[in-house]
Amino acid sequence: MLRYSADIRTLLWCAAMPVVALSMYFNPGLIPWMCPLACYLALSAGVIAHNHNHCPTFKSRRFNNVFGMWLSIFYGYPTFAWIPTHNLNHHKYVNKAGDATITWRHTNKHNLFVALSYFFVSAYYQAEPTKAFIRKAKANNPPLYRQIVTQYVVWIGTYLALLGLAMGMHGVWAGIKVWIFAFGIPAIFALWTIIYFNYIQHVHTDPWSEHNHSRSFTGRAINFFLFNNALHAVHHEMPGAHWSTLRQAHERIEAEIHPDLKPRYFFPWCFANYVLAPFFPRFGTQQIGRAPFLPPPGEKAEGAIGDEMEAVDAGVNAARV
Repeated sequence: MLRYSADIRTLLWCAAMPVVALSMYFNPGLIPWMCPLACYLALSAGVIAHNHNHCPTFKSRRFNNVFGMWLSIFYGYPTFAWIPTHNLNHHKYVNKAGDATITWRHTNKHNLFVALSYFFVSAYYQAEPTKAFIRKAKANNPPLYRQIVTQYVVWIGTYLALLGLAMGMHGVWAGIKVWIFAFGIPAIFALWTIIYFNYIQHVHTDPWSEHNHSRSFTGRAINFFLFNNALHAVHHEMPGAHWSTLRQAHERIEAEIHPDLKPRYFFPWCFANYVLAPFFPRFGTQQIGRAPFLPPPGEKAEGAIGDEMEAVDAGVNAARV
């Protein structure tokens, strides 16, 4: 039923999600060990949801719909939201004006405070394309609207059932604590980290460039654990490509990407930017090429709302959640 055999690994990760989360239900003493793993698996659910919405995992549309609901439970939000905010908006504008997730909305500086607070700014502005997508689906695409409503019902209903189960097993306050560590904290971690990744993959890049529009982390380890999602430049250039093909595709364009936009390791990059750069600015990122708010002659100065709504309309008419 899989479209690509590489997604056997995807399914193994998805099977581990409930095992890790529910292990804390049966033995709360495992929380210090299992909660970090649950956080990673929740992040994986977000990454897999991203991959799934670009390139469906199964041949069967029904299986794909069920898979989206499964991922919603562990990611912490209905996965349909990737369509209006990411597929139709972010990929259209790629950090230029009109992108709800722009990294430079209030400043083009890159420091720890901006990086930590970016989640709240980006989430706020992503709400409008999401609401517009739902309104359009309700008016023009009833099957899609039912899928969206079903995802919300399954997501909220499952969380309430899991909370009730935890309280039934451990009492009210101890049960709430178990649920928070098993599902609440991992969901918050996943949502924040996914948005943070978007920030660092585009801050100080050149969206007007052919290949320097995104920052890619090229290390083998990070790309193994994130299903090649750190190879971001090639993803923007081939958004429908399956994640398992991105390494080879990246290698074809790697020589043409600016050296500063293809660091190998994630944690040393963070250390350089957030620990060293405040004292030694040369260790921080610098704007590469043309800034996103400085369009070349003849380009639009900002994204037109009409263009955005046209994208939403097209997405509603064509979306397959």
